[in-house]
Amino acid sequence: MEAITGTSISVTIGITIILMGFCAMMTGQAVANTWRPMSQMVPYAILLGLTDRFLGFALFNGELLSLSGFIFDTVILLAIAMVSFRIVRVNKMLSQYPWLYERVGPFAYRSREGAE
Repeated sequence: MEAITGTSISVTIGITIILMGFCAMMTGQAVANTWRPMSQMVPYAILLGLTDRFLGFALFNGELLSLSGFIFDTVILLAIAMVSFRIVRVNKMLSQYPWLYERVGPFAYRSREGAE
């Protein structure tokens, strides 16, 4: 695992999943709450991935220029941000337009039977 991420598994869990994962979750919520498209999260995830690589390097002597580690971290952070985005967007649509949409699951909604 260390060959892929460039850091130890404990650093990957602590920095990438816990610390930067929280930042990615908040980013997804912010993008969804401002009605921006999901595609705007890609540059934010890249910036979070760069920050994650730097923190691992500066605090725990991880590899700074590990391309596989950067891609691994960025994909994890993008996935967390997209899940957060979708949950917030669904909740927002259902709370603002309850007469038009009904919940199908935590990530989906559909039009009500009488609504057009």
